[in-house]
Amino acid sequence: MPNVLSKDGTRIVFDRIGDGPPLILVVGAFNERPTGAGLAEFLAPHFSVFNYDRRGRGESGDTLPYAVDREIEDIAALIAEARGAAAVFGYSSGAALALQAAAAGLAITKLTLYDPPYVVDNGQPPRTVDHAAHLAELVATGQRGDAVEYFQTKIVGIAEEVVVQMRQAPFRPALDAMAHTLVYEMIILGDGSLPSEMAGAVRTPTLVVAGGTSPFMRFAAEALADALPNGQARILEGETHDIVPSALGPVLEEFLTQ
Repeated sequence: MPNVLSKDGTRIVFDRIGDGPPLILVVGAFNERPTGAGLAEFLAPHFSVFNYDRRGRGESGDTLPYAVDREIEDIAALIAEARGAAAVFGYSSGAALALQAAAAGLAITKLTLYDPPYVVDNGQPPRTVDHAAHLAELVATGQRGDAVEYFQTKIVGIAEEVVVQMRQAPFRPALDAMAHTLVYEMIILGDGSLPSEMAGAVRTPTLVVAGGTSPFMRFAAEALADALPNGQARILEGETHDIVPSALGPVLEEFLTQ
């Protein structure tokens, strides 16, 4: 598989599809390369799309201890592979990681973010529980399934009866295998509050997109776009948190080719 070595020596595996300006896809929790594959296919006629496994999942390696800076270095290695500059798309918690990469000064030409899961002032307070520590303890004691269900219920907000039904789903073993990376997602998100100060330092032209079915995501997208010096928001009415290439792809294509 095509791969790059990050600064700490971790092997990061990626698929590259298309022939055009480079675009790196950064996916979120419970996601591997297949999550971005459909969007990569949609955008391939116009871009050279790098769809990679973040560290700790899929075919990529992992090196402990974890730090957000190491994941930013992974994106930097992909940008170097793309000849020194690239557009970046981030999805969900991957959007928060992509934003931090832009704030770190990586050579990101344009930034597109879908459903960054920040908590804004809509009556829902930032998190006060150290979810990362609790998830780390569950994983360290071999309770990977419990970590998955804790994330699903306490953080994502999926109803417990639905989570119970998903225990027998064919994709459940893959979720358990990625349980340790849920710790990484919570370290990236911190207390979940909007990082207004960090966003204010990002000069990269940025499009923040949200699925219109979730007021939570709509508020977050609009607030983040307002905090960015060169940001704009776009709401996709009727869309959920899922990536639907036929809905999201044309919006990204329009922004990235302007």
